[in-house]
Amino acid sequence: MNMADSCAYLNAYFDVKVNVNPGLRLVQIGNLGLVLLWHILHLFVSIWYFLLDLAFVFESYLISGGVLKNYKALDLGKLKYLAIVIESEEAYQTSKVIELLQWLEAIGVKRVCLYDTEGVLKKSKGAILNKLKNATEFEDGDEGLLDQKRMALEFSSFSDGKEAVTKAANLLFAKYLKLANLVGDHEEKIFTEPNMDEALKAIGCRGPDPDLLLVYGPARCHLGFPAWRIRYTEIIHMGELKCMKYGSLIKAIYRFTTVRQNYGK
Repeated sequence: MNMADSCAYLNAYFDVKVNVNPGLRLVQIGNLGLVLLWHILHLFVSIWYFLLDLAFVFESYLISGGVLKNYKALDLGKLKYLAIVIESEEAYQTSKVIELLQWLEAIGVKRVCLYDTEGVLKKSKGAILNKLKNATEFEDGDEGLLDQKRMALEFSSFSDGKEAVTKAANLLFAKYLKLANLVGDHEEKIFTEPNMDEALKAIGCRGPDPDLLLVYGPARCHLGFPAWRIRYTEIIHMGELKCMKYGSLIKAIYRFTTVRQNYGK
């Protein structure tokens, strides 16, 4: 078979294919249309989020510059305790953490809990306290720090929460076992939230409940922050630590102070 015969054979073959499967080309066109539509939607969504980010940055600069007067006077009476949750990889940016704390000190926040999952911030505690001359470490049960003028810092990690739950559970078990042996009551005991609260306080791991929790990092969650301390806590995602802005911090605190919280009965 020469070249001309081969070309004629292929042309006839594909003509037959098109005639036999007329829906195949329609399916291909439909798939191409769907892919094109997806790319168009993706483009519009990307543009939308870009414009939102641009507006967010612009507003942040306006707040930082004092142009927006609503954010100048913050009522910090509601913000008695602030928690800062930082993703562990970003917690290594000690200079950024110190800068964030300096902003909070300038705003007037007095009690701050610094938390990351792996305990990076606890390891950097010395460097942080050395840079912040007007700050001291807060320890559970030290209520004398409530009225002080210096900033009180608590350093926490995921292991603290696990250890606290283990100690509290052991305490409750020992208490129940002792009571059962004395009274002779061996019925199954159901431990309630107040029981757990009492046990956590007894072992010195209850800690104050933050009024506001700011999360820095890609994840939109509290990253394992002790759940028993955030039952009524307002949680706000602030984005990555390296992209933090003073105006965004002011805005988050201002919004919290203007929100009315209904705790129920």
